[in-house]
Amino acid sequence: MRAALAALLLAMPAAAQTGDLVATDALRVCADPANLPFSNDRGEGFENRIATLLARALDRKLDYVFFPQVQGFVRNTLRAGRCDLVMGTVAGDELMQNTNPYYHTTYVIAYRRDRPVPERLDDPAMKSLRLGAIARTPPIDLLLRNGLIGNARFFPLAVDTRHESPGADLMQAVADGELDAALVWGPIAGYQAKVKGLPIALRALPTEAGVARMDFFITMGIRAQEPEWRRRINTAIRDHQGEIDAILRDYGVPLLDAEGRLQPP
Repeated sequence: MRAALAALLLAMPAAAQTGDLVATDALRVCADPANLPFSNDRGEGFENRIATLLARALDRKLDYVFFPQVQGFVRNTLRAGRCDLVMGTVAGDELMQNTNPYYHTTYVIAYRRDRPVPERLDDPAMKSLRLGAIARTPPIDLLLRNGLIGNARFFPLAVDTRHESPGADLMQAVADGELDAALVWGPIAGYQAKVKGLPIALRALPTEAGVARMDFFITMGIRAQEPEWRRRINTAIRDHQGEIDAILRDYGVPLLDAEGRLQPP
């Protein structure tokens, strides 16, 4: 009896760590149903492919809970216990506990390959260019610092991705020559260039002192108080990092090395 009780007491903390809400029969992923290149309900995004890889590594079937990634996304999915993992969260996101990062990427300046733009935003020639950006994103700080805000056309940030795709619209405007360059999130730009075949080149935007950060480590999000679940996801990321990198490159995601330099595609 005493041995059995001791075994039970030892087992209880491990069970508690897993969290009562974590499914044991499936990898339940919270995702946007219409947000390429990240995810959609047809499994065509790079986060869909990485989720498939993780499910295989964890020996679980893959289930999705789809919800537009707008205000209330985490509250209505992860925190409601309907799913256990959010793909593609920025390290330090206060709404969730973060796993270890699985890629490091950046905002970029995107321009037509046959119409290169100056290397530096403070080059006086930049003031004659038609620029584009997504409203309320970090590159707005760079536009302000360099006196370029008057040159810029802004696309909306908060949209229902089932009906609007401002990142794709912004990149198409550059490809069509309506804009000379766009300051945009790298995975969006890289996907439009590599997968969609737009004639676009990319250059990493610098993170400068006194302005918003341009480069970010990307993690996965889980609920707090689930350390064992976090450990299992971290192990799967570590063991399959090479395959994850290959998926990201397939989608043109610009990756930074340990020194923050843009890696070759």
